[in-house]
Parts: sequence; structure tokens; C-alpha cells
Amino acid sequence: MQNKLKETFEKSLKRRDFLKCLGILGITFGIPPVYTAFKREKLNKMHYVERTLPLIGTFFTITILDSSLSRAEEAIEKGFLEVKRLDSIFNRFKSNTCIGELNEKGEIKGIPIEMRKVINKSFKYYHSTQGAFDITVKPLVDLLKASFANGRPPKEQEIKDTLSYVGAEYISYNGKNIKFLKEGMGITLDGIAKGYIVDEVAELIRKLGVKNVLVNAGGDIRAIGEKSWKIAIKDPFNPDTYIEKICLKDGAIATSGNYEIYYDKEKLYAHIVNPHTGHCPARCCSVSIVACKTIDADALSTAIFTISPVAGKSFIDKLPNVEGFIVAKNGMRLYSRGWYRYERGV
Repeated sequence: MQNKLKETFEKSLKRRDFLKCLGILGITFGIPPVYTAFKREKLNKMHYVERTLPLIGTFFTITILDSSLSRAEEAIEKGFLEVKRLDSIFNRFKSNTCIGELNEKGEIKGIPIEMRKVINKSFKYYHSTQGAFDITVKPLVDLLKASFANGRPPKEQEIKDTLSYVGAEYISYNGKNIKFLKEGMGITLDGIAKGYIVDEVAELIRKLGVKNVLVNAGGDIRAIGEKSWKIAIKDPFNPDTYIEKICLKDGAIATSGNYEIYYDKEKLYAHIVNPHTGHCPARCCSVSIVACKTIDADALSTAIFTISPVAGKSFIDKLPNVEGFIVAKNGMRLYSRGWYRYERGV
């Protein structure tokens, strides 16, 4: 199984291959994307190179369409080296990473520039979303995991007690040093660091001279291209089908949802937690955000998932260069004002 997960897929995209692959990218899994906008004669001169590896807790896929096979292969190799380097900073499950050390000791002096960028952005969204995005929810996430390991959901008093350790206002941060002001706190950057890593990898590959690249980390996607990449969003009520299709030329999309991974049979407890109530959100089924950078799409999709669909749409409509698509638990679909531009292709 381990070898199968590490299997790589590299091939030259010739005419028959292109027609055979004609489909849409499912953004929650590493299904091969299709680059639809090039003329057929140009496609015959280009190489389609794709590699998927299990990294940062998901399937990480880099897809390149380039006239030079060697350049594409080198770019993918360097891209995955960058993923592994950044994972050594942001992986909260390892004690020897920056975030692992912070959660263990409660303080770090001289945090690396990469972590500073993500922490700065996290505080920005903590304030702009009035606490809907909060990296200090780790104690709540740990409570859920521990409770269901014992075969039961967390008790209300346990949630109430744990909420006292949640709140970014309990972090002392001056841009270089970071410290928890309460013992028992912890942070998770799962809702933002993945987007940052995707952005960094995509930009690194662009600087290597590649003009057409799509980076996908479990649904956090950054697209760069001379023409548009076509991307599909899974239907949360029927994940084997797609509910929306969009085109991205140079931009990002991230989707948050609690419809695939649950702790319980009733599907009431999942991995996204409301930092205000301590409970898993019950009104949204899926939130997709399109933005210029994946780090922004990642954080916003997480934050908006925790509030009501109507309030979420209203919030998105006030943001510049951001669009969104929300599926409510009752099946209602809400689109931001400019979403249609991506359906038609920007």
C-alpha cells in the first residue's frame, strides 16, 4: 500500500492521451486535471508531467504542462523538496518542528520567516472574521479525538472547560517571538499552512520557467497557466459527482467541508470546530473560496464554514478579489456576486 501511495505518474501529453483524459479535477482528491484551453497542435508539442505523494497529511499533487520534459521533471522534484522543507516547520504531529516545539513548550523565540508569514496572516483573519478563524482551537480538536477514542462524544462541561484555552488574544506575539499566555493552550495551522505551502511551491516552479502548473494539496489548489485549468467541486451530498465547474488561469481555490471525515455514525462531529461554541458547525455542508492566493482561500473557507451560509455569503461579497460558493445543509446553494466569472472562465 505504501509503495502504491508513492507511485508517480509522468507522461507526454499527446493527442490521444489528451482526449482520453478529458475530465474535470475533483478538488478533494488528486484526480488528474485537464488543461482544456490549448489548441490541439500546441498540445502535441507539450509534455504532461504529474506526480502525487502522500505529504503534509494529504495527497500532494504537482501537475505541469511544458514544452520541456526535463524542465518539468526538475521543477516537480524541486517542488516536492520544498514541500518537505516546509513540512518540517508546520507539522504539528512532530515534536521537532517549530509548531511542535511551540505546542510542547508554550514559547518560541526567533521563529522562522515562513512561520511568521503564516502567523501574521492568521491574526489578520482572526480579527477580520471576529474570531471565526482561530488557530488556537487545537485543545478542542484534541478533546474531540480523545473523547471518541473512548467511544463517546465530549461532554458539555468538557467543551466549556476547554474553551477557556481557546482564543488568539491569549497569544503574545511581536513578529519574532511567540508565547502562550495560558498553560494548556496549543495551535493548529491546518486551516492555513497547507494553503501557504501550495503557494510557495507554485511560485517556486513559476520561477523555474514553467508557465503552466497546478498544485493540489487535498483540495487546496493553486493554478498558474497561459490558458485556464478546468476544476470541479465535489457535491457534498454525493461525493462521487460534481456540483460546480470553474476555470482558473492564475488563482487559487480551497474547499472546506465536514462531509467526508467524521468521528461518529450520525455525522455530527468532524474535524472543523467552531472556536466560539466548541461544537462542529451544523449549517454549512461545503464552502469553496476563490482568491488570488491559496493561503487566503484556505483560511477563508475554514472561517466561513463555521458561520451561517447567509452570513458567509454577505461576508464574501464585501471582500476584494474573493468569490465563494456555499452549499448549506438543507441543500441551498449560495453564490457570491462575481462567482459566475469563474464559471465562464476569467
